[in-house]
This record gives sequence, C-alpha cells and structure tokens, in this order.
Amino acid sequence: MERALQAGAAINSRNRLGESALVVVLKNNHPELAAGLLAAGADVNLAAINGITPLMAASYIGATDVVRALLRGGADVNAVDRLRKNAMTYAAGEGHVGVVHALLEAGVSADAVYQNDLTALMWAAGYGRMEVVRVLLDAGARVDRRDDRGKTALDIAREQRQDATAAILETAAARAAAAH
Repeated sequence: MERALQAGAAINSRNRLGESALVVVLKNNHPELAAGLLAAGADVNLAAINGITPLMAASYIGATDVVRALLRGGADVNAVDRLRKNAMTYAAGEGHVGVVHALLEAGVSADAVYQNDLTALMWAAGYGRMEVVRVLLDAGARVDRRDDRGKTALDIAREQRQDATAAILETAAARAAAAH
C-alpha cells in the first residue's frame, strides 16, 4: 500500500463497485491498513455505489479504533446505505459494544429511529446482542418504541428466541412501566 501511494496511486480511487481502498480494507477486516490509509488522507465519507461508507464498514467489523479515527476525521454518523442502514444499526446488530459506545459518544442518540421505525435496540435485541442492549438501555433507549409492524425490541427478541436478551428487556420494560 505504501509503495503504491508513493508511486502515485490515488488514495481515493475506486473499484468497479465504487469502493475506495479504505472501504475495501475494512470489508476485508484489515483495520491496520485502514489506519495507514487514514494517515495518508483517505476520504472518510467516500461511499461505494451501495452507499457503504468507511464508518459503516468499520462499524460492521467492530474496528473501534478505526471508528474513533473516522469520527475524529469528520465521518458522517447519519449516512445511510442503499438498505437505509447506518453505522449504528450495523454495530448494534453485530454486537460491537465498543463501536456502539464510540457512536454514542459522537452524539448518536441511543433512541434514534431508522428505516421501518426500527431502533438500534431492536437490531441488537433481534440478534441477541445482550451487551449492546444493556449499553443502549443505559444510554436512554426506550423499550416501548414500536417498529412499523407494531413490535417492540422485546417482541423482536422473543420472536427470534433470544431468551436471555428478552429477559433483560422484560426487566427494563417493567422498570419503565413502574416509573410512569
């Protein structure tokens, strides 16, 4: 990579899918190469044809240090891909606690509503990502939100047979009900 850049390779050139080198190395789980590309000035918001940005790719693989570097470099936390997913929904669904923390610290709301009225809590619940569920609840995610089908995170966890996650959400729902 360093030789190619020294030989004049364009840092933000893209492949036939519109993926920059930064997106490619992240998709292939090479965060150490991503750090070098960032240091060389790679565009932190250059999305592929499918809308995947470096921040989404880093969030998907759980590269917390790269996510933090991208955020420091001005990565757009609100960018969405062709499926209307963003960095937070990828991180929550994959169970990457460190990335979820980094995104929350960057100002992403724990209670943000995405495509189909889904929240990060719902994504995490459906995949049984208990630690992410706990982080989001601690950060203020509401358990009573419903998606466009009328389902809560608890409903989704139960539907997906994520019993341990459902138990956490049941406790949170009971606390929320008692507080009202």
